[in-house]
Amino acid sequence: MEKTLSIVIPAYNVEKFLNNTLDSFVEDSVLADIEVLIVDDGSKDKTAEIGNVYAQKYPNTFRVISKENGGHGSTINVGIREAVGKYFKVVDGDDWVDTKGFVQLVNNLKSCDSDFVFTNYYEYYEDVKETKQIRFDFMEANKEASFAEVCNKKLLPMHALVIKTSILKENGIQLDEKCFYVDVEYVLFPVPYVHTITFFDCFVYMYRLALDTQSVSIAGFQKHVNDHLRVCCHLLEFAKAYKASENAVPAYVQYIEKRAAELICTQSTIYSSFSWDDGKIIADFKAFDAKAKALNADVYALSNQLSKKLFLLRKTNFKFYKLIQKLSANANANRA
Repeated sequence: MEKTLSIVIPAYNVEKFLNNTLDSFVEDSVLADIEVLIVDDGSKDKTAEIGNVYAQKYPNTFRVISKENGGHGSTINVGIREAVGKYFKVVDGDDWVDTKGFVQLVNNLKSCDSDFVFTNYYEYYEDVKETKQIRFDFMEANKEASFAEVCNKKLLPMHALVIKTSILKENGIQLDEKCFYVDVEYVLFPVPYVHTITFFDCFVYMYRLALDTQSVSIAGFQKHVNDHLRVCCHLLEFAKAYKASENAVPAYVQYIEKRAAELICTQSTIYSSFSWDDGKIIADFKAFDAKAKALNADVYALSNQLSKKLFLLRKTNFKFYKLIQKLSANANANRA
């Protein structure tokens, strides 16, 4: 039975959060229209047990898929394979949805046929228990547009996005496995196959931030620096291959290249967050920079425009690394 929306929950050791996540989907008016796939990624806690409580209570909506640990990308890959909904959305196991906004989204999707759909979302800061609205206003709501005409007005994060499931299935979209930071792949790999987009002016995703254990914390970035490097290099190759393809759309090339350039800048920021006296980090930084240039010279050049610090480091062949780091830190402190 086809559903309107498949929600995939990548779930690894999220027993602390999972009840809150799953409760946010329990609304009688839409339960028949959705499926919630809880992909248990080899958890060692009660993640699967909690998921099964919902699967038993709402068997036509919730399903637990347990698998060996393979990372965030592997859970999404399983979700793509198993999904039966017309549309596809990822909600991480430590995040949740605003139920009212979610119901509005599901009802809107029933009469929608766009390839990409996006909504506003919330950032929730766990440390201070505060919520921030992330609002999009570059498109008229409830009106389908050409993706090529609007894509470069704003880069869309995973939290805002809903994707037509057929695009993921029919084009063999696969994310890197055993690797963090694949949400960028999830957002960019479908782009060559997208023609239309619609914005619904509602707040759906609740994105939990300020957890020390998160991969997007400084400690997380440092711990998983090689994962970010892997994704960055993969996206540089993807951008170059797409640009060289006969069906490349100039607006899509610009969209993909800008996001790939941002990844270069983020990778550089990760290296810069380590001790300035660590010679190995500087050597790794220089090796990455040379590799990025070799993989995609166009995106490499674009990253110069996005980061003044990175531009100066390259100009000086990293000889004044500590001085440039200090000047950059002082400038950031003054802006704050």
